[in-house]
Amino acid sequence: MVNATIDRIPVSVPEGTSILEAARAAGVMIPSLCYLKELNEIGACRVCVVEIEGTQTLVPSCNSPLQEGMVIHTNSPRVREARKINVELILSQHDGRCSSCVRGGNCALQAIANDLGILENLYPVQAPPNDWTRSFPLYREASKCIKCMRCVQVCDKVQGLGIWDVEGTGSRTTVDVSRNRRIAEVDCALCGQCITHCPVGALRERDDTARAFEMLADPELVTVVQVAPAVRAAWGEAFGLNREQASTGRMAAALRRIGFDYVFDTNFTADLTIMEEGSEFLARQKNLNYDGRPLFTSCCPGWVRFAKAHYPALVSDLSTAKSPQQMFGAVAKSYFAEKIGVTPEKVRCISVMPCLAKKQECALPTMQDAGAGQDVDLVLTTREMTRMLKSEHVRPELLDEEPFDSPLGTGSGAAVIFGATGGVMEAALRSACFLATGSNPDPDAFAEIRGEKGWREAQFSLGGDTLRVAAVSGLGNADRLIRALLHGEVQYDFVEVMACPGGCAGGGGQPICEGCELAGERGGLLYQIDAANPIRFSHENPEVQRLYQEYLGHPLSERAHHLLHTDHTAWKMPSGVNETGQTREFALQ
Repeated sequence: MVNATIDRIPVSVPEGTSILEAARAAGVMIPSLCYLKELNEIGACRVCVVEIEGTQTLVPSCNSPLQEGMVIHTNSPRVREARKINVELILSQHDGRCSSCVRGGNCALQAIANDLGILENLYPVQAPPNDWTRSFPLYREASKCIKCMRCVQVCDKVQGLGIWDVEGTGSRTTVDVSRNRRIAEVDCALCGQCITHCPVGALRERDDTARAFEMLADPELVTVVQVAPAVRAAWGEAFGLNREQASTGRMAAALRRIGFDYVFDTNFTADLTIMEEGSEFLARQKNLNYDGRPLFTSCCPGWVRFAKAHYPALVSDLSTAKSPQQMFGAVAKSYFAEKIGVTPEKVRCISVMPCLAKKQECALPTMQDAGAGQDVDLVLTTREMTRMLKSEHVRPELLDEEPFDSPLGTGSGAAVIFGATGGVMEAALRSACFLATGSNPDPDAFAEIRGEKGWREAQFSLGGDTLRVAAVSGLGNADRLIRALLHGEVQYDFVEVMACPGGCAGGGGQPICEGCELAGERGGLLYQIDAANPIRFSHENPEVQRLYQEYLGHPLSERAHHLLHTDHTAWKMPSGVNETGQTREFALQ
C-alpha cells in the first residue's frame, strides 16, 4: 500500500494507483476531459493537473502514480490558473455555441468551464470547418472536437475497428476517419460507442426529429411508434426520473401526448423473433446435413455489419430472422393495417431504439416486404425521443400511466431481456426447450448465461442433447470468439452477439452520463421486469399466438418467411481490411 496526503486528507491505496483514482477514492474530485479508466490515460487535456509539494512542475493526475509520502494539492492557485488557461486554449478551437448543441447542459467541457469561472475567453476562436456527409447515421462536427482521443481508444481497444485516428500536426492536429477515408466508405458498425464516450458534442447521431414531427403533423397519415426493450430502462434519465417514475405507462402516455396515433411495444415482435429464430435453430439442428457450425443471432444490425465486413464466410450462419424492429414494421404495415382498415401506404412506422445501426437497418433494400416502401420509415434514438418530448414541453412525471395499444402491445418477460447481453439467448432457450419437449422449463433455468462479462459460455440439456452456447457483447469480444472458433479452440451450437458492451442497455443511442457505464444497472432492471412479468415465455404471448392463428399460420410458414425473414447477402457494405489488404478471416487461413 502507498500512503500520501491529498488536500490534507490521508489516503492509502494499492501501489500503482493513479493520483486521480486515489483522489476519487478519498472523495476528492479532480476534473478531467480525456480520462477513461484503463482505456484513455494519456493526459492529453491537461485539465487534471495537480501540484505536488517539492516539485516544480504540475503533473497530470490521470497517468501519474501516487507515491509514498506525497503531499498533493488538487486546487491550489497554481493549479487553478493552469487549469483555466488549458481550458481556455481548448475553447479557442471549439465551437462554443452551446445553445444549439445536443450536449448543451450535459457537456463535460461546458461544466468545467463554468466551474472555473470562465465568463469570456481572451483567445480568438479558430474552430475548424465541418466537412461531413449529413445522410450517414453517425455525424461528426469537427468544430467541436477537443482531441481528447476517447473515440479513438473506444473504437480501437473495445470494439477493435479502428475507425478513428489522429491526423495533422501542431495546431492542425485533429481526429478524423482513419487512413484518409470517408465515413460512408468504411466498415463502421454504427455501434455509437464513440458518441456515448465523447465528453462534448463532437459526435452525435443524425437528427431525424424534424422528419418525425412532419409525419405527426400530417392528418392523412396513421403514425405508429414502437419502443425497444432497452429504452424503458434508460429514457427517464434525461428527465431526472427514478426507475419507478420512468415507467412504460408514463412513456406510452408521453408519446401519445406528442401526437402518435398508436403506441406499441417492440417486446411483441421480440417474442415473435424468438418463435421464428427458435424454430429455425431447431430445424437446423435436426437437418441431416447440419455441419456443426453455430447459428448466430442476427437481431443486432451492428453485429451484422461487422460480420459482413470482416467475416463474410460466416454470414450464412446468421439467423435469417429479422430483428424485432423490422418484424414489427412488416407486421404493422400488413396485419395491423388490415385490422384498422387502412392501406399500408397510409401507415408511418417510427421506432425508438437504443441504437444508431437501426437507422441504417431500416433503409436496407431487403427491409421492404409489406409492399409500402420501407417497413420501418424512421428510427429515433432514445436521446432523440427525449428531445422531442422536451421540445413539446411534456412533463412525464405529471402524466397518468397508460397501456400500450393492442394487438401489437403485449410482450413477455423473455422479450424484455432482449435489451441485456445474453437476454436473446436466454429467451430463445426458454422457448426452444418448449418447442423441443412440449413443456416449459423453469424460466430461470438458463440464468448461467447472464452477467456483464464480455464473453460467457454455458452448456444446457435440450431434449436429451447437450447444447453448447455462448453470448458476447462488444465487437472486440466478438472478434476474439470468432477467431477461437476458426482455430477450433471452441465449439458452440448457438451464439448471441451484441455489438455494444452490455448489450442494447449500453447502446450508442442511449442517454449519456459522463464517466458512467450504466449498461449493467439498466440490464439488471430489465431482469427485474422479467421476473415480475406474469408471462415469461415468448410462446405464451397471447397476441403472438393470435397473429399466427389469424395471419401467419405457423413459424417458418411461407408468409412468415416473406415478412419476418431476410437475405443478409442481398446488400453490401465496405469490407474490413487489415494493413495487408486482407479481410480478417482470410488473414487467419
